Amino acid sequence: MMYFDFYYYSKVLAFTWRNKQWPGRSKMLLQLLLWVPLKTVVNTIFFTLDYVFFPKLWVQKVVKPVFIVGHARSGTTLMHRLMTADEDHFSYFLYWEMFFPALTQRKIIGFIGLLDRALLGGAIKKRLEELDEKLFSPWRHIHDLSFWMPEEDQFVMNAAFLTQQWALDLPMAQDFDIFHIDNLSEKRRRKWMNFYKECVKRQLLSSGSHKTHLSKNPVMSGWVNSLLDTFPDARIVVLVRDPIQCMPSILKLVESLWESKRWSPAEYRSSLLEITNISFDSFYLPAQALQKRPHTPHKIVDYRKLIASPKEIVKEVYEALNLEFSDKYSEQLDLRQEREKKYEAKFIYNIDDYETNAEEIESRLAPFYEKYQWVKTSGIREEVT
Repeated sequence: MMYFDFYYYSKVLAFTWRNKQWPGRSKMLLQLLLWVPLKTVVNTIFFTLDYVFFPKLWVQKVVKPVFIVGHARSGTTLMHRLMTADEDHFSYFLYWEMFFPALTQRKIIGFIGLLDRALLGGAIKKRLEELDEKLFSPWRHIHDLSFWMPEEDQFVMNAAFLTQQWALDLPMAQDFDIFHIDNLSEKRRRKWMNFYKECVKRQLLSSGSHKTHLSKNPVMSGWVNSLLDTFPDARIVVLVRDPIQCMPSILKLVESLWESKRWSPAEYRSSLLEITNISFDSFYLPAQALQKRPHTPHKIVDYRKLIASPKEIVKEVYEALNLEFSDKYSEQLDLRQEREKKYEAKFIYNIDDYETNAEEIESRLAPFYEKYQWVKTSGIREEVT
């Protein structure tokens, strides 16, 4: 069933309506009042048609999916892209696919692509590549992104109005919380997860019904309990990294996004504090969920070990999750890890720019500092991810 979260839609609409001095208000209201309803109607029609044109969807199963979680900037993207090299084994969302959750939509787009190549010499594809460069090149020093790359599949929830993008466009993270899913009513939580499962089923049918779904998303660090309720045979990979490195990194990222939308520090202060609290929960919630379910196949991956020996760590993940590490994948992994090493995002951050500080981080995450022997420090560092 197609799902749309009217509760959060009304919150975003009310927030935008109230902020009459925000320069982007008119554009956002147009998007909320015209584009979102139109898109939702179209998605609902195609989502329903999928069960007519793709009858296999009625019996499609999601078997032993793999979910990669962890604090943002902790190596989840690297792990995901290393594992997506195993194309014979895994199914995963490309970024563009998450804008079109229905199989029928993607078939139409595929047909347009055929016509473009046959009649227009690829003119439409060329325009899309130009758009891709224009939209994403300014941010690739932070996160390598493209329409045609594997990406965080929580974005597929955009069709249900449940994507973190709204809290990045508008500083309302304290009122638009898609992280703490366990705080929802049972009915609403089930609807979220059922819609997500429907999207995963469609992706499997598109990529190969026999494959294993592979997901990565820092937001889903708060979803581990719900993921295991929905997919009882799921397997979990958790990335961990020194919080003094990854916490200020994500705070800088969201702050930059709000500033690019012309929000002032006073306007986004509360949201920044909420993102800080979510950062702490990103360490604790996956650990707590797995502690309650000790028989769930899982692997905790130290970021330092991943970047030092990516292939060896991937082998350890495969062993822990009972996955077959084929010779073909081994060769593909050699190529992929060399490609990923060429991508380095470097920028300077300072934890003192934010209301949290090194002492608070080290205190609130003391068990993790002890377990992973992170050096207790503060100040400015150069980050390489």
